[in-house]
Amino acid sequence: MSLAIRCAGLTKTYDGKPPVEAVRGIDLEVAEGECFGVLGPNGAGKTTTIEILEGLLEPTAGEVEVLSLRWRDRPDAIRQRIGISLQETRFSEKLTVRETLTLFRSFYRRGLEPDEAIARVSLEEKADAWIKKLSGGQKQRLAVAAALVGDPDLLFLDEPTTGLDPHSRRQLWEILSECRRQGRTTVLTTHYMDEAERLCDRVAIIDHGRIIAEGPPRELIARLGGRHVVEFSLQSPEAADLPAHAWQALPGVTGCRFENGTIRLSVAEPHVVLPALLAWLAERGWKLASLVTRHASLDDVFVALTGRQFEPKEETEP
Repeated sequence: MSLAIRCAGLTKTYDGKPPVEAVRGIDLEVAEGECFGVLGPNGAGKTTTIEILEGLLEPTAGEVEVLSLRWRDRPDAIRQRIGISLQETRFSEKLTVRETLTLFRSFYRRGLEPDEAIARVSLEEKADAWIKKLSGGQKQRLAVAAALVGDPDLLFLDEPTTGLDPHSRRQLWEILSECRRQGRTTVLTTHYMDEAERLCDRVAIIDHGRIIAEGPPRELIARLGGRHVVEFSLQSPEAADLPAHAWQALPGVTGCRFENGTIRLSVAEPHVVLPALLAWLAERGWKLASLVTRHASLDDVFVALTGRQFEPKEETEP
């Protein structure tokens, strides 16, 4: 397997009182042609990790290879072969879309024509519009076009859909799906778990500067012991005193979690669990307050691994 990225023992510590350990020993491999997701709440260390891979930060320790090259040895050769879309890209507001991409294209020895990059992100109607006239979603698509204009072997996209409305978000999803179909290696950072499930071949979940899970999304979800979740709450307060193993004794239940009065059962076959659950509650005279079933997700993986809900918070990385 040819690797687009390899890092071993990667750490990053910022000076302070006390020092801040943003990255705490990450080992990672990304295969050529793979869409790889780096997931985690803000402050988890994912942006610091990606900025080291992009050559924007020096690691405190560890080895990094990008396209079989090292930043300390061949920085220009790496830059010519990668494209980067940062969390927030600020363009000159009085340049047009075409002028902006012409400028970015001049940074590379080879690449796409500006109009081709514009077409890749469906901005043809805005080619001659000033940047300040673009919507938030259009600016995000332009940022992706600027990352693509050098026709990179490796594409880094850091939180490309944060803050977008649902329509703009889905437009960017289609752009990223096309990159995947072309066989382009893409590293995507996001705190949207559904985005990673839809787009990525494999993901790494980072929390507190460490990788806590890695693999294909479906495989990580399957490790929970069931592909479905039954969520319910009860009108009977005495049910809250039952331990998890009491619920796991129901047929077909592989796991149980409690949160804010809600009981979540991991199950393989909801049609087996639900009749047994309803009968068990009826025997005790307990009434449901709510009941839903859904597919398990990467959010459930995060909760199972950390014991807390995946909720993006304010950025705390230096």
